[in-house]
Amino acid sequence: MTDWIKKTAAELADALAAGEVTSVELTQAHLDRIAAVDGDATAGIHAFLHVDAEGALAQAAASDERRAAGAPLHPLDGVPIAVKDVLTTQGLPTTCGSKILEGWVPPYDATVVRRIKAAGLPILGKTNMDEFAMGSSTEHSAYGPTRNPWDQTRIPGGSGGGSAAAVASYEAPLAIGTDTGGSIRQPGAVTGTVGMKPTYGAVSRYGLVALANSLDQAGPVTRTVLDAALLQELIGGHDPLDSTSVDQPLPSLVDAARQGATGDLTGVRIGVITELSGDGWQPGVMARFQESVDLLVKAGAEVVEVSCPTFVHALATYYLILPAECSSNLAKFDAMRYGLRVVPDAAKNGGLPSAEDVMKATRDAGFGDEVKRRIILGTYALSSGYYDAYYGQAQKVRTLISRDFAAAFEKVDVLVSPTAPTTAFELGEKLDDPLAMYLNDLATIPANLAGTPGISVPAGLADEDGLPVGFQVLAPALADDRCYRVGAALEALLAAEWGGPLLAQAPAVEEIR
Repeated sequence: MTDWIKKTAAELADALAAGEVTSVELTQAHLDRIAAVDGDATAGIHAFLHVDAEGALAQAAASDERRAAGAPLHPLDGVPIAVKDVLTTQGLPTTCGSKILEGWVPPYDATVVRRIKAAGLPILGKTNMDEFAMGSSTEHSAYGPTRNPWDQTRIPGGSGGGSAAAVASYEAPLAIGTDTGGSIRQPGAVTGTVGMKPTYGAVSRYGLVALANSLDQAGPVTRTVLDAALLQELIGGHDPLDSTSVDQPLPSLVDAARQGATGDLTGVRIGVITELSGDGWQPGVMARFQESVDLLVKAGAEVVEVSCPTFVHALATYYLILPAECSSNLAKFDAMRYGLRVVPDAAKNGGLPSAEDVMKATRDAGFGDEVKRRIILGTYALSSGYYDAYYGQAQKVRTLISRDFAAAFEKVDVLVSPTAPTTAFELGEKLDDPLAMYLNDLATIPANLAGTPGISVPAGLADEDGLPVGFQVLAPALADDRCYRVGAALEALLAAEWGGPLLAQAPAVEEIR
């Protein structure tokens, strides 16, 4: 394995600036790694749905030319990146992991993608995901599952398992994910990577194929907290094309990460969420969480228990609001305008098929089981006579959850919990039990309902299976810098304990074939 692919994005940026390597060399090294380990739906990591080797190398060559000419450069100019296949990319397929969009090539870039291109980062390709971001394991992709680099019999989390697995397996130093109920943070937890969900509206949603408009948020997937800060500062900021975009600058995220890396948290108040522990939480997960909390205390933080009573209702609330919004959003996939079109046999219908016949056949063939399940749930929740009883009530509970956050942040600066109740489970283990699958997002969902930022940082390996555990830090809206400060502090403290980064403890990642 080449040394360059094991470097952090910040280290690669420094090496490019110092003339130690070219962007073409870095990009080729990562493309070679993808060719060696990614495989397909039957073998390998299968983190990518589409690899754009020609385009990435052309972008890398342009970066090298800019650097040679002495042009002003973004710090990450020339560092390769992967993009989740839910963000539109002009000239590259965007399938959202669904057969209904197979082969669709958008005519425009999402704002996040446009900013990445403007900063000069070569885009390696599009990463695998649960269909339309519906899932916690990346097993609901119409193109086959992604596998966890730590153990290829296990899931890499979801819905953004492709982005997390690409970063964990050294196929990309940076990736973009999206987080609707934990789809950046939960994959980060089970793959030993860093996943950050920014404040809702802090990163533009323009060009992000919507699952649930009030919940979706794009964010960084990286191997270090500093890399995540660098990437969020690049893709974030106000966007007039997005009506939900926040027109207010955030404090410096990179400065916060660098401050946290000193390991000093003197004066920081940290609240441990009482409701996010107990029965059903894997003992190894809780052990690593408690050890991490103890380290934060040693770093000078004040730690107290904080109760957020309505968090126990977050899962039920989410699974009423999200299906309702997805039912509305996915209505546009009707076989009339773009995407898949299945025309049923006219002979079986007594003549030419109607538009309704075509729509039925297309949606039946194009959508997977999980998408159909959520559309049905959402349509029912929005139906006449049930709207107030289900969707309306869920929105009221959502308000109570936001109030619990507000009350907690009057007492503490950040809240912490394990990112997920368990480590990565085996592929296929929960496919036939949707409710068990939904429980994986128990700790991450409240932040999406309230629009607050949250980061998952690797916290070590569980005793039971030797697989990664995630530590989640939540902060008030627009206080993303607090996530980065506390996350970077924990990262530095744990690296001192481990003698290096967590991924160095993963021989399976080094030995992937």
